[in-house]
This record gives sequence, C-alpha cells and structure tokens, in this order.
Amino acid sequence: MIDAAPAPTESMLATADRPALTVLVAAPRGFCAGVDRAIHIVELALERWGAPVYVRHEIVHNKFVVDSLKAKGAIFVEELDEVPDGVPVVFSAHGVPKAVPAKAEERGLTYVDATCPLVSKVHRQAERLVAQGCHILFIGHEGHPEVIGTFGQVPDGAMTLIETLEDAQTVQPADSSKLGFLTQTTLSVDDTADMVAELKRRFPAIEGPRGDDICYATSNRQQAVKAMAPRCDLVLVIGASNSSNSQRLREVAEREGARSYLIQRAAEIDWGWLDGVATVGITAGASAPELLVQEVIAALTERFTVSSENITSAVEEVVFKLPRALTA
Repeated sequence: MIDAAPAPTESMLATADRPALTVLVAAPRGFCAGVDRAIHIVELALERWGAPVYVRHEIVHNKFVVDSLKAKGAIFVEELDEVPDGVPVVFSAHGVPKAVPAKAEERGLTYVDATCPLVSKVHRQAERLVAQGCHILFIGHEGHPEVIGTFGQVPDGAMTLIETLEDAQTVQPADSSKLGFLTQTTLSVDDTADMVAELKRRFPAIEGPRGDDICYATSNRQQAVKAMAPRCDLVLVIGASNSSNSQRLREVAEREGARSYLIQRAAEIDWGWLDGVATVGITAGASAPELLVQEVIAALTERFTVSSENITSAVEEVVFKLPRALTA
C-alpha cells in the first residue's frame, strides 16, 4: 500500500541548490516488540533498583540505544564474571546459554531475562528435539549472540551449525534418520527458505519447527524493502553493523536492484552516494529507534526538495508481556 504525500506547493519546488528527491519510507521499520520490551526491562530495572544495573551484552544491537541506557545508569559487560556481587543484572534480548542464569543463581545475583519471547520459543524447540533423540541442524550465523544462546540450551554436540546453502548441501550427520532443524530468528527469509528446502530434499524425515522460526518483524521488514526497493536508486538502512536483521535488509534491497548502505545515523551518510539519485528509500532495523529515521529524513530535507511516500506492507500490533519480577 502506498500513501502518497500531498502535491508540492510552490515553496517546495526544487531549485538549483536543492534538487528534487523522492523519499520512500518503509513500514514496518525500526523497533520490534522484542526490542521494545528489552529496553523497557532495563528502564524498569533502573527504576526499581536504582543505578547501577548491569546488562550482560548489548541489550540490543544499537549504539544510540546502548548509550542512552548508559546515561541512565546501565553498565554493559560481556560476561557475568564482570558483574559485581550484590547488583542486579539483565540478560540481553538475544538470549543466553543456560549456564549464565545458573551461574547468576549460584552467586545469588538478582537477574532479569530480557530474551525475546520468539527466541525463547526456539530454545524450547531445541530442548524438545533433543529430548526426542534428534540431532539439530541449526541455520544461523556463527558467533551471533542468538546462536551462542541457542546452542547453550542443549548438550555439546547436539547441534550442527548451517551457515550457507553449501553447508546444507554437504553436511553429513552421523544419523540422518533422527534429525531436526531450527533457525536463527533474524535471517534472510529467501536464503533460509533455500537452505531449508535443501535439507528437506536430502533428509525427507527431518523434523522442522512448529511454525516459522524467523520472527514476524524480520519477515515484515524484509517484505517492506522488497516492495520499496525496485522504485529506488538508493536505499539507506539505519542500523548497526553487528545487527543481523539490519544487514539482511541491506542485502534484500540490493537483490531488488537498488544500491544500499547500512548507516547508524545521519552523520554517516556519504553525500556522494546521492549524486544522480532521484529516489531514495529509507528503512530501519528492528533495534533502531524511530528518531534516527526522522534524523535521516531531516538531513535529506536540508539538502534536497523532498517529496515523501510511505510504503506500507503490514501493520504490527504485537506486544510482549514484561517479566513478573518487574511488574508485581
């Protein structure tokens, strides 16, 4: 669905120093329900216990969000060993291995788990498949916190990582009669579908998840870019370089024929990118706040005579409950 902007007035018409530029803004974009919940958890923890509240790993992959929470009293660390005794700790939205909350309990730490409920669902599916005697082929990116967290739900050796279509074509499980597959929640929908199809072709009895593991927000944002990118000369994706879902948005835009760059905020725009560009698309990864989108649009408006359109492919109304420890 395309909502056209009003016709330009005479004062909006392009001039030599401010050329015309059409800006297409994708929707949905930016914060998903899991990210919004995780940020709110840190804020509520600061209200309840006061500063400092420690957070193991970035709560979400966005420097602006992390810096904003630091200013309120959150302290971010990579490992639980860096958390002093007697202070509360929050686990990030990406999920953690079982050993992390177990260690927190052993130390008597107060902790709140901000794992996205859709990631937690994958954790429970992994446990279920292993309990059934299956070896799991897990589609994801090595080293991503969500992958580390999911592998940490089951015994060592119970899962094999599949990163590419070639991996899916060549993996040789010890027992191909008892297999399951799961996926990271922030992957490319199209790439993952190809890998799943190959695993099902090679191992017809393989057991899949109950529903799609790739989260609704990842799918919706990719679909919005697919709808927008064919009309664009350039697509700007607002998000962090370590954000899997943001990187996938950039890749989707390029596959649809538009040059695409990942930026964290307006200051990172190389204005040479816009030479000869008539239409630019804007979207944001699930960890990027809307104010950074508006910052980019404002920066474009300073240099161009902008007419804008919203490209809407879905309406999201998902809300996740907060942990009882912060609402009781």
